[in-house]
Amino acid sequence: MPGTRKLGRTSDQRKAMLRAMVTFLLENGKIETTVTRAKEVAAMTEKMITLGKAGDLHSKRQVFSYVTKEEVAKKLFDEIAPKYAERKGGFTKIIKIGPRRGDAAEMAIIQLV
Repeated sequence: MPGTRKLGRTSDQRKAMLRAMVTFLLENGKIETTVTRAKEVAAMTEKMITLGKAGDLHSKRQVFSYVTKEEVAKKLFDEIAPKYAERKGGFTKIIKIGPRRGDAAEMAIIQLV
């Protein structure tokens, strides 16, 4: 279930960070971040793509309320969701790339498959 990790932030900061990261991932297709953040972003991105595949009015309103940029939400419905129409799940991939230099946090690249 998405949203079970606290990530060292208050709930409103955490929601804003995840919304921004999901939007950036859908916009660019790839993000470099820590492993725990990548797992949370993957869960929410999977949910957004599933809503995009549904394509009805209710799911469009849910996506527009979560994704921070309108053009990214339109891209989700027009380009990304049709690409995954026959796929049941597993729209994202997390690749671990090793520790970060400053604090040795485990880093990962999350990308759309």
